[in-house]
Amino acid sequence: MNIFRNLLFWIVLALAGALVAQVLLQDPGYVLVRYGGNDYITNVPKGALMLLLVAAGLWLLWKLLNLPFVAMRRHRKRQARAQLIDGLTALDQGQWSRAEKLLDQASAQDQVRALAHAGAARAAAARGDDAAVQRHLDALDGGHATARALANAELSLERGRPAEALAALDAVAAAPLPPRGLALRAQALVALGRSGEAYGLLGALRQQQVWPADRLATAEAQWGAASLREAGDANVLADRWEALPKPLRSDPAAVAAYAERAAALRWDEAAAKSIEQALDARWDESLAGLYGRLSIGRLDARRGNAERWLEAHPASPALLLTLARLARAQGQWPQAETYLHRALAQGANSEAWEELGHGFSQAGDDKLARLCYANALIAARGAVTQELPGRDMRQKIFDEAVVEERNEHGVPRLRG
Repeated sequence: MNIFRNLLFWIVLALAGALVAQVLLQDPGYVLVRYGGNDYITNVPKGALMLLLVAAGLWLLWKLLNLPFVAMRRHRKRQARAQLIDGLTALDQGQWSRAEKLLDQASAQDQVRALAHAGAARAAAARGDDAAVQRHLDALDGGHATARALANAELSLERGRPAEALAALDAVAAAPLPPRGLALRAQALVALGRSGEAYGLLGALRQQQVWPADRLATAEAQWGAASLREAGDANVLADRWEALPKPLRSDPAAVAAYAERAAALRWDEAAAKSIEQALDARWDESLAGLYGRLSIGRLDARRGNAERWLEAHPASPALLLTLARLARAQGQWPQAETYLHRALAQGANSEAWEELGHGFSQAGDDKLARLCYANALIAARGAVTQELPGRDMRQKIFDEAVVEERNEHGVPRLRG
C-alpha cells in the first residue's frame, strides 16, 4: 500500500510541475525588484530559480554555522549513553557509589533522565542514603510521573513501607499503571492486609503477562487464602469463597483459611463442611489436624466423620490426634489417651505430647502432665523424648502394631 501511495504522489507532483512549466513557457511573466535606487528586471522562472538558490545558500550557511553545536550535542548524547550503560553495569555489580555518580551524570540528557534517576535512587537506597534517594526521586518532574511512582513504590516496598508505595502508585499523575506498576500495587495491597483487592488484580496481571504462569498460580493460591482470612463478616467470606476457582476451593491452604475464618465468625456448619468435603475428595494431614483444632461444636458429628476416615487412614497421626481432642472434649479421657498413644507411635509431633499433658492435667495427674509438657518442648526441638512410666510392654506393642488383615474395602486397619 505504501508503494502505490508514494507512486501516486510522485505522479501527481510531476503532473503539477508539467502544468506549471507549460504555463510559464507560454507567459514567462515579468518581475521587477527595486532596491537601493536600482531596478532588477527578470521573468518568473529566473526569479524563482534565483530565490531557490538564495534559500539553498542560506540553508547551507546555517548548517555550517550550526555544525559545531550539532557535534557537541551528539557528543553529549554518546557520553550520556556511555554513562548510563556504565552506571547500570555498576548498579548490577553492586558498586553503589560509582553507579549513583554515573547515573546522576547521565540524567542530564532528557532521553535517559527517568531511567538514570531511577537507577541512581536504587543505588542511593542500597547505600542507605535516604536524602539522596529523595533528591533523585524529586528530580523526576511531572513529565516522568510514572517512572517516579514506580521507583518510589519499589523502594518503599523494599523498606517495608507498603502504605507509601500504594500512595505513590495511586497518584493521579501516574495512572494508568504499566504492568510492573500493577504488580507493585498488588504486592503493596497484600502487605497492607488487603489481599482481596490484590486478588482482583490477577486478571490484569495474567492478561499483561507480568509474571510466568507458575508464579501467577502461586499468587492466586496465596492471595485467595489470605483474602479469606481477612474477610470482615460472613457475607464477605461467602462471596470470596464462591469467587475462587473450583480447583482452589479444594486446596488445603484455602480450605484451612476458610474454615478458620468461618469458625471465628461462629459459622460452625460452614467451617466443618468445608473440611469434610475437602477430605472426602482428597486426603490431607494438615486439614485432618485442623478438623480437631477448630473451636466449633458438632462434637458427635465430627467424631463420627473422624472415625469413618480412620478406617481408610489408620496410620494418620493428625487424624488420631483429632480423635483424641474430640474424645477429651466429650469427657472421655481414657479413649483420648489411647488415641494419643497411637498417634505418638505413628510419629505425631509435639502437639500430641501437649494434648496428652492437657489430658493428664485435667485428670489430676500433675506428674505425668509435667513430663508430657517437657516432651512437647523436646519434640519441638527434634530431640528424643522420655518414656512415660507405667506403660507395660503389651501397651507399647499395641501402640505400634498394625494388623495385616484387610477389611471389605481392602484397607488395613490398626488393632483396636
